[in-house]
Amino acid sequence: MIISHLSNLHGEIIVPGDKSISHRSIMLGSLAEGTTEVTGFLQGADCLSSIACFEKMGIEIENNPINNMVKIRGKGLHGLTAPAGVLDVGNSGTTTRLMSGILAAQPFSSKVDGDASIRKRPMGRIMTPLSEMGASFESLATDKCAPFIIHGGKLHGIAYNSPVASAQVKSAILLAGLYADGVTSVTEPYLSRNHTELMFEEFGVDIKSQGTTATVTPANKLTAQHIHVPGDISSAAYFIVAGLITPNSEITIKNVGINPTRDGILTVCKMMGADIKLSNVKDDIGEPVADITVSTSSLHGCVIEGDIIPKLIDEIPIIAVMAAFADGTTIIKDAQELKVKESNRIDVMSTNLSAMGVDVEPTDDGMIIKGGKPLHAATIDSKLDHRIAMSFAIAGGLADGETNILDAECVNISYPSFYEDLARLNS
Repeated sequence: MIISHLSNLHGEIIVPGDKSISHRSIMLGSLAEGTTEVTGFLQGADCLSSIACFEKMGIEIENNPINNMVKIRGKGLHGLTAPAGVLDVGNSGTTTRLMSGILAAQPFSSKVDGDASIRKRPMGRIMTPLSEMGASFESLATDKCAPFIIHGGKLHGIAYNSPVASAQVKSAILLAGLYADGVTSVTEPYLSRNHTELMFEEFGVDIKSQGTTATVTPANKLTAQHIHVPGDISSAAYFIVAGLITPNSEITIKNVGINPTRDGILTVCKMMGADIKLSNVKDDIGEPVADITVSTSSLHGCVIEGDIIPKLIDEIPIIAVMAAFADGTTIIKDAQELKVKESNRIDVMSTNLSAMGVDVEPTDDGMIIKGGKPLHAATIDSKLDHRIAMSFAIAGGLADGETNILDAECVNISYPSFYEDLARLNS
């Protein structure tokens, strides 16, 4: 795809529903008693993979992509049936890891597989704690990646110290903990996003959080809920940055989730001198939402490290683009997780930014970006990573010349209408 010049971005936009919350609504709705109704559901390929997997296990799910409404007719905690064939997770790491926590407790075995990207992503990080709880795994790959077979077992509660701050690891263990014979807790080095804990509360699960530890008591039943999914701050991030770095621009992104375990992008923008305002702040199913208005700003570099990293891990690609347009040096540290996303985002961002003339140095846990130099057009290899493609659509729109993004359609994973929305603001 050829990216044309961006200028004078103006208008209001509503980004698609939060990917994390959409996934969890399908899973908890399937385990609940009664019909769970979800509005604002993300119709991205990853979330559709979650629907397909639970339908394969006997759950009736009615999805209306016209109005983004989903109805899940739950069968209770013990209502899933053995799937006929492979549970295909597509490109979705969230589906793979969270669903594994549920499968670990089922009285049947399941084969889980996905696309070429999923087959490279580390699954040992869930296999270890779920095996400790009583499940068993057959890894059909040599490096604890997909494909693998889960043999469900009688689970017992554990107190797990996770070596990584990962909501997917934490959630897999907490979901398994619903079925355990005692209390299960997960302690992280830093607090990761807490959508699972908030949704557990809504469905009637006894869940407690203290510091970086979440503790779940085994559940007798989950009760169906109505869930409104707010706009995904990870998707809003591209337009937040576009509005800040494009001359003569002002953009309002409506109804965006600003969960404090996810709002690191807003903190970093303010650290860099952004003109950014929140309005219409309200709370929905425990998830705070707001309208975010950004205007063209003079930005400066900063250091991004420590406990803020889990709050913005998916936004680091577009933050790196923002850093390229800021004066001075931006240092990103403690972000080793970028290596095991849909692509190795440290390498891919560094390679593509360098191709556009940015002074960037990859490090073992992040990158150092010296901003302020004009960018020139390049051919960008997205590596089939949706966040890479969207980040360079913004960068390419402000570069000299025409930027070509390879495999640009991979944005369908999380934001199918991304290019249309960008064009509309640019009109």
